[in-house]
Amino acid sequence: MNPFTLHRPSAIDLISAMLASSSDPKFLAGGMTLLPSMKLGLITPSDLIDLTSLPAFGEISNEGRRLSVGAGATHAAVANERRIRELCPALGRLAGKIGDRHVRNRGTIGGSLANNDPAADYPAAILALDATIHTDRREIGSSDFFRGIFETALDEHELITSIEFEAPERAAYAKFPHPASGYALAGVFVCRGDSYVRVAVTGVGSDGAFRLQELEGKLEAQFEASVVDTIDLSALEFFEDRHGSRAYRENLVRVMARQAIAEIAAVDGA
Repeated sequence: MNPFTLHRPSAIDLISAMLASSSDPKFLAGGMTLLPSMKLGLITPSDLIDLTSLPAFGEISNEGRRLSVGAGATHAAVANERRIRELCPALGRLAGKIGDRHVRNRGTIGGSLANNDPAADYPAAILALDATIHTDRREIGSSDFFRGIFETALDEHELITSIEFEAPERAAYAKFPHPASGYALAGVFVCRGDSYVRVAVTGVGSDGAFRLQELEGKLEAQFEASVVDTIDLSALEFFEDRHGSRAYRENLVRVMARQAIAEIAAVDGA
């Protein structure tokens, strides 16, 4: 790993000066993607700005059913936070399935969203929850945030500070993980509220996570797992690789969607 200068700001307003004085700075939160990339020599930043020292960067709070999750909240914190377990337990269970214990204790929700790996879990949840991404410069709706694989609406050195959303009445996430990495070969997050159903998919799209609007409309009319069999996926862009063909991933999406819908329906019937 090439040498670099480490900065530990005590406030967000100190970061701009650090960026201005660095030739090639990068933000460091959990470092789950950044540090391996540096070890392999894929990137060689001159400076790392450690965000974990910022006050309240990982704070989780709520006002009624509106939840705010600090960008520095680790996956383990999201999984174990009482407010999330009570108001949106599906998000907590999603976080608890990410990677292994080490990854969950270091990786952050903000880092995951900023990286926008096409097989990451959070993008499906953030889309289905219709969340707002707060940065140090503006607010970005989740539908405008994801721009393709490893691409987001973030400008250079724009920092995610928190993620905010209204907890749905019901939600569930079903994931088929890669047996080695734990990343999603396919994952489906389903939210249901008073007058809406939102469904988002990760792990299969050639442009990253996406909303499955045809299924949303059918579920709003009839919330049953069987309607998954009636949707047409042929117009959607799926990628194929040695881990799975298009047909395999299409089938996984249908299976995961049925599981998530059935989980919500089971809670309704309990």
